Formats: sequence, structure tokens, C-alpha cells
Amino acid sequence: MIKILPPHEAMRIAAGEVVDRPAALVREFLDNAIDSGALNIEVSVDEGGCKKVEVSDDGSGMSRDDLKLCCLTHATSKIRGLDDLETSLTLGFRGEALAAASAVARLEIITSVDGRDAFCLTTGPAESNQAVIEQTRRTKGTTVRALNLFDSVPARKRFLKREGSEAALCRQVFIEKALSFNSINFRYVQDGKLKDFLPAVNSKKDRFAAAILNHGEENFLHEIKISGNSYKETKGFSAAVVIGGPELARSDRRQLFIFANGRRINDYSLIQAVEYGSQGWFPNGAHPIGAVFIDIDPSLADFNIHPAKREVRFSDSGAIHHAVSGGVKEFFHKKEVTRVSRTRDTDSEIQGSQREENEFSFSYNNKIQINKDNINKNNWKIYDNMSNNNRAISAAARQSGNSYEKKLKYVGRVFNLFILIERDEKLYIIDQHAAHERILYNKFLDEGIPKQELLSAIPFNTESEEEDAFLENKSEEFSRLGIEIKKDESGSGWQIEALPADWRMNDAATVKEILELRTAGENMAKRWAASVCCKAAIKDGDYPDDETAFALGNEALNLPDPRCPHGRPVWTEISREALLKAVERE
Repeated sequence: MIKILPPHEAMRIAAGEVVDRPAALVREFLDNAIDSGALNIEVSVDEGGCKKVEVSDDGSGMSRDDLKLCCLTHATSKIRGLDDLETSLTLGFRGEALAAASAVARLEIITSVDGRDAFCLTTGPAESNQAVIEQTRRTKGTTVRALNLFDSVPARKRFLKREGSEAALCRQVFIEKALSFNSINFRYVQDGKLKDFLPAVNSKKDRFAAAILNHGEENFLHEIKISGNSYKETKGFSAAVVIGGPELARSDRRQLFIFANGRRINDYSLIQAVEYGSQGWFPNGAHPIGAVFIDIDPSLADFNIHPAKREVRFSDSGAIHHAVSGGVKEFFHKKEVTRVSRTRDTDSEIQGSQREENEFSFSYNNKIQINKDNINKNNWKIYDNMSNNNRAISAAARQSGNSYEKKLKYVGRVFNLFILIERDEKLYIIDQHAAHERILYNKFLDEGIPKQELLSAIPFNTESEEEDAFLENKSEEFSRLGIEIKKDESGSGWQIEALPADWRMNDAATVKEILELRTAGENMAKRWAASVCCKAAIKDGDYPDDETAFALGNEALNLPDPRCPHGRPVWTEISREALLKAVERE
């Protein structure tokens, strides 16, 4: 039997799409405060936000008439119809935030447009949901206060985290909003104590440093300006990319943010774009920190595909991906050229002098002097996948000078491609990419491929029943290969929910690569492992430190099959005798 739910019950259920926890209130209230043109915003939470979430601003404020309407469903001052979505640059536009908040909490709004006349609206989750408006006193701006969240919906309240965890989520939303709007003064108060004060600054880089980094780390932070007009594929688009150098590398991507027109969004492809552009500067297993701030013509993006606006559909995501990755890559290239130029000048000044023992060189376009004390070793360990046992043997050999060292001697690197090792009167020239690729390939076939859940699933449709059957029948094998594919909610399409760690292909290429495995037959695991390893292995131009390069070369020389998965030789050799003969020495 079908029944119509009472309006107040229907509203409480619908509110769950917008307000699922205190942090959602912080997000929605901050959106309104920023849209009001405020220059000063304060967020205050008590008991993880369950007792109180309050946001105060000095923005435009509301009149009594607007205050009376603001908590009604779909009441908004930001659009007048569907067509306005193509021109709206505001953070909010649907008009459901205050209505949703009033359905699950007691809501108080105090506002004034001029600092003379001020009004207070009080409403809450009672069945009648009557709003009471009274005259009060306040300076220009608005204070929105949500009290006793989910007291009227205890089933939902039971699923909240501990107070400390909920407060941390509220603060995370606060930080994300502050990152985009560096010209606003932000304050965050938790249980009556000021936790964060982020004064207005001139650049996204300065705001990122103040909000995320420790003192002194800002010296390793950079800001890149990217204009879509410099990339013929994309118009009406620009971006600022704030990125930390290798000195600030992290073991995960939690401090790599993507923003579009001021909103924090989940867009794994753009995270990949940053990592692809900085490839060669961050070793396997390490990730850059930073943020991509995209400004795009609203007609080229759909922000209306997620209730909390966490996702955006770009009209040409591939072109934006290319612009971001290209801009980051160009920046690091110029940075390296500058560093090499400075090093040459330094080398000429100290030519003929003895270098300090705490300096060493490695080859990258020229000799670059690196101070050991200033390097976080984890940032430069490109060859993370070698066995711990082999790493220990290599390190011990280098330090002790035992018989093992005499048999195997690390010479250096050449052309940013090859590792040179001397053993038993022979010089071994080892292709660093092919060697690492083969070692990873053997490891993945033996132990399986590590997978990583995607921030947002990759949706796609098949073109034949054969492709559907392939995806259904190979689900278990996919899982062993680091892939998770499931039917979407409609049952007519598919979505990829996990891929091998550090996978770097874009969405379309990823789908194509997976579907082409149909032709591999029994060699499906080997073909996929070869593809994954090729993308994960150290690349031409990457520069491992001496210890890492030596250990990689040692393991390469001990491979049972010294060829990469695609058949190329891992190393070649030249004897001392042949070398002497080549230069006509006896």
C-alpha cells in the first residue's frame, strides 16, 4: 500500500542527502558566508558539532523578508531558473541547505544588512516547523547557529563518530574552504578555544603554507599559473597549482586537493595529472602535496550532479588534465634547468678545490651537488620494491669493503638511463627502467598486485554482450590483478572502483586497457602485470641515490631471466679486455 509521508518526515529523510554529519553543516554555512561577500568569517563548534555548529560573517546580511523565506525548501537568492546554472559562480545555488538543517536541528539565524536593524529567526524540527522572527541587535552580517543536531533523529545520531573525530572533520572542511579563499580572514573555534586563525594573504601558496605546513616548510612550496588559452584544447579555463617540492613528499595523497570554482571536489584524474606532471621528482611510493585551483566558465562544467557538490562533470576533462599535467611538468623542467645552471656556476668557482665529504654527485643533465643532511632519504628512494634482504646486503657491502664489495663495485650512472657496475673484470651496463620493470613483474606474479580504491568510481558502458560476459566471468581474477569492477546501480553499465596503486592512465585509456585483456586468453595476468610494471617502474631520467642504484643493479644481475616483460635485455656487458682493445691498449 502506497502512502504519502507527512511533510516533516519527508523533509527529515531528504535532509540526509545534504546534512549527514556536523561537518556538512560547516560546509553549507561557510558556502553561504563566502557567497555573502564576507571578509571575516568565524566557525565555532561544540562537542564535535553535535551540540553546536555556528558560522558568523560580516557579509551582506538579509532583510526581514528574506529571513522569513530563507529556510523554506529551495529558497535561494542565487539563481532564478535552470539557465542560471550556466552563469552562476556562487558556491551554493539549490536553496536546500538551511531547510535541511532546520529539519534535523534547532536553527537560529541572526542577521542585519546595515548594522542598525537586525532580526533573529528561530526554527527547528518540530512537526509544525513554525519559524519565529524577533528584532534583535547585531552588526552587519549573519550568524547561523545549528543546535542539538539529530536529537530528533536518534537513529542517525548513533552512526556519528566520537566527538574528537567529528570535530576533526569539521576542521577539515574549514581548512578546505579557507584554502580557496585566501583574501578572507578565517577563524576556527572548538569548544570555546581558538584553534586556527588564518589571516588574509595575497596568494594561494601563502594560504596553503599557513593552513597545512609547519614553520619553515613554506620554502619548498611553489605556485604555478596555468592558462587554458595557452592550450588550444581548452578555453575559458585557468588554474593555480600549489605544489611542494620533493622535500615535502608524503606517503599518501591526503594533502593533495582539487578545487573547481572554489569548491573542493573529488577528481582522481586531476590528482593523477599532478603526479604525472611531477613524475621523476617523486620516487615510487611518495606523493606531492599541494592543490589545484581551477577557475572555469560555468557553462563548461556541471556542478549539479552531486547533492553536496563534491563532484563536477567537465565538458572536456581530458583537455584540462593535459593542461594541468603539462603545466606542472614544464615548471619542474624549468626548475631543473635553473638548478643545473646554478650548479655549473658553483662548480666553476670551486674548480680544483676539494669538495666537502658530506656532498656527493649523481648524474642528471649535469653534476648536481646535494647535501646529504638536507635530504629526507624516503623522498629519494625510487627503488622501494626491492627486497629488504637485498637492500641490507648492498648497504653492508658498501660500508664494510668485504669480499662482496671487491667482486661487485658501483661505478655510477650515465645518460640518466644506465647503471654501471664492475664485476670480475667486466663492466655491466644496466637499463634502470627495464631492470626495475622485470623485478616488479616477478614480484607481482608471485605476490599479486596491490590495489587502491578510487576517490570516485570510473563509470563506463560496454559495446557488446561478449564484453559484459568477460567482465562478469573474470571478476575474481580482476581482483587478484588489483582491479575492482562492478555493475552500476542501474544494472546497465559498469564502474571501476579500484585500480593498481599509482595507476597513471586516464579514464578512457584505463577502460580500453582492461577490455583489451579479452584477447590475452590464459596470459591475461602476465599481460596486465607487464602493463602495470611498465608504468610503475623507475623512468628514464629518474635519479636514484647511489645506494639505491647499486642495490637495483645488484638485483638485476641476479635475475634468473634478465629481460623485461616485453623481451628487451635488462643489461649488457663489456669485458676489460674488449675495452682495452677498443682504445688500442695492450
